[in-house]
Amino acid sequence: MGRFRRNRHEYYASQYSGEYTNDESYNAAYRKVKKIKGFYSHLKVYIIVNLIIIISSLNRNFLGSMFNESGLFDWHTYSTAFFWGIGLAAHGLSVFGSDLFFNEDWEKKKIQKYMDKETSNKNKWE
Repeated sequence: MGRFRRNRHEYYASQYSGEYTNDESYNAAYRKVKKIKGFYSHLKVYIIVNLIIIISSLNRNFLGSMFNESGLFDWHTYSTAFFWGIGLAAHGLSVFGSDLFFNEDWEKKKIQKYMDKETSNKNKWE
């Protein structure tokens, strides 16, 4: 961790009283929040830059108020968004985890659901 980030980390830790500065759970939570904040900053820049690219692809006709939409249908207009989107998705997986949809909780709930369904089917015909 760099000197500036370390000083900022120590400042914020002191704001939440001295008991959290050496607490590993606080440090882990702090790192997780920083990763999430970094992802949302990345997403914000992604949206802004790609909006600028798409808007600039509209070749304005300076003699009139009409737009020339020919730039909207070119691959180069969306290629940056496509390839950067792959990187953004990888960043999101690294922050939120690869088991975003099928985590242990989901597995336990599905097993319980099928067990309940099986017992209800057995009791139905008795």
